Amino acid sequence: MAIRIIVKDPDPVLREKSKPVTKITPNIHKLLDDMADTMYDAEGVGLAAPQIGILKRVIVIDVGDEHGLIEMINPELIHKEGEQLGSEGCLSIPGLRGDVKRAMKVTVKGLDRNGNEIVITGTELLARAFQHEIDHLNGVLFTDLAQSVYREEQQRQ
Repeated sequence: MAIRIIVKDPDPVLREKSKPVTKITPNIHKLLDDMADTMYDAEGVGLAAPQIGILKRVIVIDVGDEHGLIEMINPELIHKEGEQLGSEGCLSIPGLRGDVKRAMKVTVKGLDRNGNEIVITGTELLARAFQHEIDHLNGVLFTDLAQSVYREEQQRQ
């Protein structure tokens, strides 16, 4: 397990579409472990593989709820409902936040580290995190969707 370097905007890798994982190997397990270590070290709530320069459809999320650490390979949004407008930040865009409209509730399907299908429904922050991380897999950043973008310190005033 290791802490990886987080790629920062405007690195072009953040704008590329990630490739599906076709085989779960020990390298994928190491990637999941490293991504979790990196996310926790950076005090984030989610991380997508492109954020450490790897164009694979892999995400990790931990919003501090009953789900704990969520590791998902080839995640896809299969249902969304409702609407929420809230502030988002990103480990790849330090110092900036934005007000982004997202679904209030989402259901996401993917594979766990052992290749078993998992389906998770999340609301509020977890729903936001799923949408944010899946966007990364498609080369989309929160700043592309934000109604307004501002420096982090502006929010605290």
